[in-house]
Amino acid sequence: MKKSTQSRRLFLQQSSMAGLALVSANSWASSTSFIQAEPGKRIGIIGLDTSHATAFTKALNAPDASQYAGYKIVAAYPRGSKDILSSTERIPAYTAEVQKFGVEIVNSVQELLTKVDVVMLETNDGRLHLEQALEVFKAGKRMFIDKPIAASLKDAEAIFAASEKYNVPIFSASSLRFSPSAQEIRAGKVGKVIGADAYSPMKIEKTHPDLFWYGIHGVETLFTMMGTGCQSVNRYINDEQEVVVGVWKDGRIGTFRGLKNGKQEYGGTAFGANSVAHLGPYGGYDPLLIKIIEFFETGNPPVSKEETLEIFAFMEAADASKNQQGAKVNLADMYSKK
Repeated sequence: MKKSTQSRRLFLQQSSMAGLALVSANSWASSTSFIQAEPGKRIGIIGLDTSHATAFTKALNAPDASQYAGYKIVAAYPRGSKDILSSTERIPAYTAEVQKFGVEIVNSVQELLTKVDVVMLETNDGRLHLEQALEVFKAGKRMFIDKPIAASLKDAEAIFAASEKYNVPIFSASSLRFSPSAQEIRAGKVGKVIGADAYSPMKIEKTHPDLFWYGIHGVETLFTMMGTGCQSVNRYINDEQEVVVGVWKDGRIGTFRGLKNGKQEYGGTAFGANSVAHLGPYGGYDPLLIKIIEFFETGNPPVSKEETLEIFAFMEAADASKNQQGAKVNLADMYSKK
């Protein structure tokens, strides 16, 4: 009996502490005032339908986020995709989550732009990016556009054309690009890269070309190692995986392997003039966030327009090869004809 009484008392104490913790957390969330940032360092988010929005907010708005030079996410417009269920159903929870970090929720992109200095366009649906980006360009605010920059190469070209028209710098990138091991290869760790293989999960969304939705992570890893200059691709498909083989203008060969089943991981190998290097573990979002903040400060994009557009030409050419039973497709044929 004594042991039972002690157990019951312990259970009640633990339950009481858990309840107090929950009440305290809820009270903190409901009483949080909007976060403040110095003029010039106020970030606005467009689109709360991706986990990137909450991950970036948690990192930038943390009390000890000194590595981000004082930049804070102060406001967000939640509306992202209108018809991709996996995106639309996230919006309520992600909106509540960023509010816990002092982010003000606004009713339009126009309202957002009156409250911020720079923008992260996080809408998961690349089909909306051109329309949303144009509003930001007209307001003259630097912008990071999360992957995919658009749902077509044509729209990606239009976004960069508008960037030049309004003289507003932008860049877009997968966080995989800035993994430390990928950057070491880019910087010459293996000498000249004479070939490379990259792989990543390959989730498909019917509203986007196959590689745009998730395979882009592995494709961008490939281009981080190989650089620009791809001329043609062939795509090979089976039930387990898909492989896109790219031939560069100097004869180098790079491959992307999209993993549809089995273990889902990110990685790759660079074959260099001096050595062979395997990509290390994924470095998380911090390396990308640091590059975004540097870009907001300087206006100098860490990824060129030419490389971003070539990545999208590669992915559209892979789609064309699929439709032609794996035939060779030239990237040059993908670009809009002037």
